[in-house]
Amino acid sequence: MRILGIGLRRVLALLAFAWLAGCASVPGGGTPVRLDETPRIAVISAFQPELTLLLSRVQGARKSTLNGVEFTTGTLEGQPVVLFLSGISMVNATMNTQLVLDRFNVKSIVFSGIAGGVNPSLHIGDVTVATQWGQYLEVLMARETTPGRFAAPPWMKDATLPNFGMMYPRPVEVRTAANTEPKRQFWFAADPKMLEVARGLRSVDLASCGTSGKCLNHKPQLVVGGNGVSGQAFVDNKAFREYAFRTFQANVLDMETAATAMVAHSNGVPYLAFRSLSDLAGGGEGENEMGTFMNVAADNSAKVLLAFLAAWKP
Repeated sequence: MRILGIGLRRVLALLAFAWLAGCASVPGGGTPVRLDETPRIAVISAFQPELTLLLSRVQGARKSTLNGVEFTTGTLEGQPVVLFLSGISMVNATMNTQLVLDRFNVKSIVFSGIAGGVNPSLHIGDVTVATQWGQYLEVLMARETTPGRFAAPPWMKDATLPNFGMMYPRPVEVRTAANTEPKRQFWFAADPKMLEVARGLRSVDLASCGTSGKCLNHKPQLVVGGNGVSGQAFVDNKAFREYAFRTFQANVLDMETAATAMVAHSNGVPYLAFRSLSDLAGGGEGENEMGTFMNVAADNSAKVLLAFLAAWKP
């Protein structure tokens, strides 16, 4: 039997292919189909200026789009990679980190971007590589017991970190394939082997001047170690910056990394994040300087990530 000159077997094969394609894109269609099976490093940034330098260095670039997110595969410093924008915010970072893990054969994750500086010893343009990340806005909004004083309910035993007004930080509930029972934890550790390679990086040429012509009055440095925190807020407040440093011993804060760190932890995938200071989160004199030094910070972070990829032996 033939249908319009096409053999029945070929028709059935085409129908089967169409069904599989539908399963790959329609919610509830079963296990997502990977776009390729090449083991890759996922390279993530939140928004376009953070990814521009990295995209310009990709060899053999090929693009595909899923859920409106553009993924670029190829090689970067000799490493097979898949690059994409998570989008700004914890929700976007969570959703799209899981998306790349579902659709590509990701063996490790690196994040590159800008951040607000929290540690007063650091400066704009510095690049930080934190040993662990936590979600500082996973909080209890506590009851005011007397004017200006707040207290957590006595049965809430995990609100033990110092509060900022009514906000009491709490650990987040997490599950993994190995531990399906939920547990609560605050910190999600970066991969120790990746951290070791980052500590060995030398002579990365970090920029002091941007395309706007504005220059920093110091030479940026690479700082490996310390903590990072993330949350659903752009912070430009001196008092909160001081609280974040005092409470979390944080070097930097941003709006995505801890979400990606949690997804990496749940999936058993190693990760490392590079974040360069674009501003001081309210700690500097005058207006916030992100608009002035954003590109300097974004490119400095990307330069360190490139040096890491050149040195990393998966």
